[in-house]
Amino acid sequence: MNSKINIVFLDEYSLGDADLSPIRALGNYTAYHHTSPEQILGRCLEADVVITNKVPFDRATIQALPRLRLIAIAATGMNHIDLEAAREAGVEVRNAVGYSTHSVTETTIGAAIALLRQVPYYDRYTKCEYASSPLQFHFGRPTHSLYGSTWGIIGLGNIGREVARIATALGCRVVYTSTSGVKRAEDYPALPLGELLRQSDIVSIHCPLTPRTRDLIAREELKAMKPTAVLINVARGGIVNEQALSEALNRNELAGAALDVFTEEPLTPSNPLLQVTDPDKLLLSPHNAWSPCESVVTLVECIRQNIVNLFK
Repeated sequence: MNSKINIVFLDEYSLGDADLSPIRALGNYTAYHHTSPEQILGRCLEADVVITNKVPFDRATIQALPRLRLIAIAATGMNHIDLEAAREAGVEVRNAVGYSTHSVTETTIGAAIALLRQVPYYDRYTKCEYASSPLQFHFGRPTHSLYGSTWGIIGLGNIGREVARIATALGCRVVYTSTSGVKRAEDYPALPLGELLRQSDIVSIHCPLTPRTRDLIAREELKAMKPTAVLINVARGGIVNEQALSEALNRNELAGAALDVFTEEPLTPSNPLLQVTDPDKLLLSPHNAWSPCESVVTLVECIRQNIVNLFK
């Protein structure tokens, strides 16, 4: 590689303690812990390559960086980059494909089991009340099995397909709906969204955030679901209407939900999800379904390879 290539990582904190030496070795490397929108131009004026996880690049920013040749996304989603503006400016945009497929799948399966088996409730009961109980068994909340349930998948891409494979192995009947409108042969029945919601015991979301999928799951969609069903979103915030979900959980119209992504990250104190009255019905995590150490190693290699492929 050409040591004169200037590489700037704008939000290095997003990869935790990852070993970034394979990327540093590719050129003149500068890293910033995090970067606000107003700091982008000053930090990127001399950059040939910008690495960003979630720092956004709009049209004006891209046009103001004539030296820029590559935006290397330290993630899969690209909805924070103006892709059309990048094409017009001759700037390549490359994301990290497939690095988190297994980790996000594991998070999805784990969340479904935790919600169906009431893990938060029974963990809290055992730690706080079981020692003082005269009874060996406690049945404070009914639990359900994955086996024999119907699992509805919204978005059958790499992650959705892997979730479908694991869910099938666990004895679930899998159905899916496509949000892209593309029709192709799959191993699972394709259903319209409304029918999928009515039939499913577990619904998991694995589609990108687009104008078509924003607020895809809102008040009417949640009402269509079984009151015993659970909803899992490990895709993008904004696909599920958070106010509608909070209300559905509080009205017992839905048995539970797990979210790793939110409309605004980090959560604001006024987020309606924080107003759910029964915390055992809601599992929240700070957008880290992708982040096992093994996945981060793969991610670093994806970024390195994207840079090498452009400049080799």
